[in-house]
Amino acid sequence: MITTETDAPDFCLENQDDKEVSLKDNKGKWIVLYFYPKDNTSGCTKEACDFTESLKDYKKLNAVIIGVSPDSTELHRRFIEKQNLGITLLSDPDKKVHKAYGAWGMKKNYGKEYEGVIRSTFIISPDGKIAETWSKVKVRVKRKDGETRHVDVVKERLKELQNE
Repeated sequence: MITTETDAPDFCLENQDDKEVSLKDNKGKWIVLYFYPKDNTSGCTKEACDFTESLKDYKKLNAVIIGVSPDSTELHRRFIEKQNLGITLLSDPDKKVHKAYGAWGMKKNYGKEYEGVIRSTFIISPDGKIAETWSKVKVRVKRKDGETRHVDVVKERLKELQNE
């Protein structure tokens, strides 16, 4: 996993419209870059919908939301259309960007180990530095006083970073 205050690993991947998107394309903006396993699965759908719901708040904070998974651009298009998403999704089929960000590695499920996407989120500052990281993200956490959404935790941290 990469740490804060280091340069964000560069990337250039195709989005849902088969257009290349790179880190440099968003220089001068805050970037929320999140890695997720698969389009149209329950947790990934909740996360993408939560980010879409919060898009206005993130835009006010001069931030762009970019999701990355190994899925194809065609699957991303279908996912966006089906869920009415307003965020950019990038395709990383060879997982090079996942690996560069430490979002690919060994996981354990029901006692079995396998390689897979480690759900992760990064805030990248306008100067291209990693400002915050989350690994093994839980999209929503139920508590006695209600549910906490990961997107709200990220948004609050982004506000804090902008006021430092």
